Amino acid sequence: MQKALRVTLGQHSLAGPHGVNQDFHGAMLPEGALRSAKGIAVALADGIGSSRVSQVASAAAVRGFLDDYYATSDAWSVRRSAQRVLGATNSWLHAQTMRSDARFDKDSGYVCTFSALILKGRDVHLLHVGDARVLRLHPNALEQLTEDHRIHLSSVESYLGRALGAGPHVEIDYRCWEAEVGEVYLLATDGAYAYLDAEAVHEAIARCGDDFDEAARLLAAAAHAKGSDDDSTVQLLRIDQLPPADAAQLQLQREALAIAPPLAPRARFEGFTVVRDLQVSSRSHVHLAIDEASGQQVVLKLPSVDLRDDPDYLDRFVLEEWVARRVDSIHVLKASPIDRTRGHLYVAMEYVDGQTLAQWMIDHPAPALDSVRGIVEQLAKGLHALHGKEMLHQDIRPENVMIDRTDTVKIIDLASTHVAGLADSARGNRALAIEGTLQYTAPEYFAGQGGSARSDLFSLAVMAYQMLTKQLPYGLHVSRVRSSADANRLRYVPARHYRPDLPEWVDAVLQKALHPDPAKRQEAVSEFVHDLRAPGHEFMRPRLPPLIERHPVLFWQYTTVLLAGAVVLLVGLRVIGR
Repeated sequence: MQKALRVTLGQHSLAGPHGVNQDFHGAMLPEGALRSAKGIAVALADGIGSSRVSQVASAAAVRGFLDDYYATSDAWSVRRSAQRVLGATNSWLHAQTMRSDARFDKDSGYVCTFSALILKGRDVHLLHVGDARVLRLHPNALEQLTEDHRIHLSSVESYLGRALGAGPHVEIDYRCWEAEVGEVYLLATDGAYAYLDAEAVHEAIARCGDDFDEAARLLAAAAHAKGSDDDSTVQLLRIDQLPPADAAQLQLQREALAIAPPLAPRARFEGFTVVRDLQVSSRSHVHLAIDEASGQQVVLKLPSVDLRDDPDYLDRFVLEEWVARRVDSIHVLKASPIDRTRGHLYVAMEYVDGQTLAQWMIDHPAPALDSVRGIVEQLAKGLHALHGKEMLHQDIRPENVMIDRTDTVKIIDLASTHVAGLADSARGNRALAIEGTLQYTAPEYFAGQGGSARSDLFSLAVMAYQMLTKQLPYGLHVSRVRSSADANRLRYVPARHYRPDLPEWVDAVLQKALHPDPAKRQEAVSEFVHDLRAPGHEFMRPRLPPLIERHPVLFWQYTTVLLAGAVVLLVGLRVIGR
């Protein structure tokens, strides 16, 4: 059995002499799949002393964060999930202030600091605003990992420069790094950390052993004993065990499932009856089957027996159904609603009765612009649904698009999808591997820069260009890119070169979406679709055709003169050299 993430946690809060504890703390240590998908979270907040309601703000911030973070999509990255939740919490706190008398005096409003650690997989994620602190314990020192957002006006006067609820928007500090077994982290409010050092923390841990709650209580009490007159909150977290480095997708839960043998028509398998083969290849066996419980047709995909010892392949295989269950769009292939115990590894998806876009292109060699726009718009809706979950399809091509008998377009084959939530890492979560078909893959992948939503946009634009022209905009040159300089040398072939009947602005829109630099493309697939329907002034400006198109004879005359001049210059230089 693979090792899982394990920690030891202790926490305690001690009110100051004023009696009302304006600090609040909490933690979530879920088990099983939820721990793999979302991790372990520890958080604390500290209200401002000038407010009579800041303890309400602190409690709302910590409780809201711990509840709402675990309710976010597990396809989202930790950073996106946490910052979305904290953004909503900040808005709510600020709204409470604006609805109360505190709107005339923000120092008496619903305002607090906030700090949190999230451990997911082998990584530690830090979220912070205010002047509470997250520290890492070393043998002789406490390393401060957060920045104090406090503005000092003098040696005795200061104020918080940033805090939750202080304004309609808030900037949350975020850091991520790789965890190590044995590390101890200390989260503390200013009423505690100002009176503690590494020696005190080591002494408390040594005295209490694995009872970190008691160690935290001793540290909070020690802060008061040393003169703290503020609320003192201490959280101690020790990392006891980390999952293996190759366990980033443990939540896909495939380890206990057997590889199925090849299936023949009329075979019964896991509650299905096989009807016929749809595709049999060296990588997978795809069958049309009937779900015996519902009578519905499904597509049953089984992994190749030859690849049963390849864990990366098996992870990608089960990823397809995992993604499909988390994306709600009519334009993305859905997982079959099967909810029963499995003994074998397989993927059950909806059956689409129709044809691939590749076949459609054969049947429509010169489609009208409006027909192409209709297909692109539906594909864009599917990609938008994926991108909203921080997923990149990465293999958009005609063979991975189905058009059913009602002309509904669906994106299929989700096995190459990059999911930020599964790729959370201290080393970033950009998609780096080239998973798609080369002629449709964006040049930034080949240059080693990694992909983004604009990379899927590039692939979509390649297909739009291909539907209109039956050609590729850069031929096969994109796959030869190895650097940004190589990408900049790519030369777009105008679609009107093959289809003179197309409006000039169509080329302008396509050329932008197909720009070698992703930063110069449209920002999102929705913007590309809008430009194809309602091109703006930047696309409608008349563009002067190249000289070779306007005056071919004159072009070659100029070229001949320039070449002759170059020859004369070289001869002259050679004579001078002698």
